[in-house]
Amino acid sequence: MALIVVSGDGRVLDPDRPLLFADDLAALRGDGVFETLLVRNGRARLVDAHLDRLVRGAADLALPAPDRAALQRAVEIAARAWVASGEAGEAMLRIAYSRGRESAPGGPRTCYLTVGPVPGRVARARREGVSVVTLDRGYDLPSAARAPWLLAGIKSLAYAGNTAALRQAAARGADDAIFLAGDGTVLEGPRGSVVIARGATLLTPSPTLPILPGTTVAAVFAQARAAGIPTRERRLTLDDLQAADGLWLLSSVTLAARVHTLDGTVLGASSCIDVPALLEAALA
Repeated sequence: MALIVVSGDGRVLDPDRPLLFADDLAALRGDGVFETLLVRNGRARLVDAHLDRLVRGAADLALPAPDRAALQRAVEIAARAWVASGEAGEAMLRIAYSRGRESAPGGPRTCYLTVGPVPGRVARARREGVSVVTLDRGYDLPSAARAPWLLAGIKSLAYAGNTAALRQAAARGADDAIFLAGDGTVLEGPRGSVVIARGATLLTPSPTLPILPGTTVAAVFAQARAAGIPTRERRLTLDDLQAADGLWLLSSVTLAARVHTLDGTVLGASSCIDVPALLEAALA
C-alpha cells in the first residue's frame, strides 16, 4: 500500500526517508495537534472545518498559528499525489503540527501530512455497526473546567489515553467506547462523536462540555436542519443512550457507525432518520 508524505509547505517527500529529528516534541511528548480527513474521489472532505479546528487547537497549546493557506495547498497536493500513486478508493489524510525540536526552543515548528489507505475496520463499522462499552473518563465536569491542562476538547498528538481506552474496549469484547464523566454525563468516544435519534430529532452532547467539537457532527446537523430535521445539543446520560431510537459514533474517516450493542445489551434501531445518508449528502 502506498504512503504519501507531504511537508507543510507542499513538498512531496520520500516516505522511506527519515522525517523527524530524534528530539522532536511530537515524538517525545506528543506536544502538538493533528487532524484526520477523508479523501474520496481525489478530494479531501470538510477541509475548512478541519483546518479551523487545527488552528484553534494550536492556539490552545500556545503554538504559533500554522500557515493556513500553505496547509490548504498541501492538502490538495497530498490528495492529488494519492491519486497519482495509482491507489484506488478512499484514503485517510493526517495533518500533524508540533512544537518542533526540544533542543531548539522557539525554532521551526514541525508540520507534515500523510495519506494512506483507510483502516480495514472502517468498511465493517460502516456496514455492520459497532459494539461499544462505556468507560469512565476519569474526571468530573467541574474539574475539567478548572484544569485546561487536561486538554479536553483538543485533538492533541498526546493520544495514548485514547488508544488505551480502545484496548480496554477490545479486552471487554467491544469494538469501541464512549466516555462518561464522573456524574454520568455522556462525553464522546476515543475516536468519534456521539449522536442519538429520539423520535424525529437528532441530539448530541453539548459542545460546552469538555469534548472535541466534532466536524462530522457539525456537517450532519447542518444537513439535517436543511432537510427540516430538528437538532439539539444538550446533556445526555447513559439512560438516553439506552433509550435512543438510534445511536451512532461519527468521525471523519469511519463516518457513521451505528452502535448496535452497548455494554453488552443489544440496542433497538427504530429511528426513521438516515444518519449515514445525511452524512453522504454533507460530504458531497
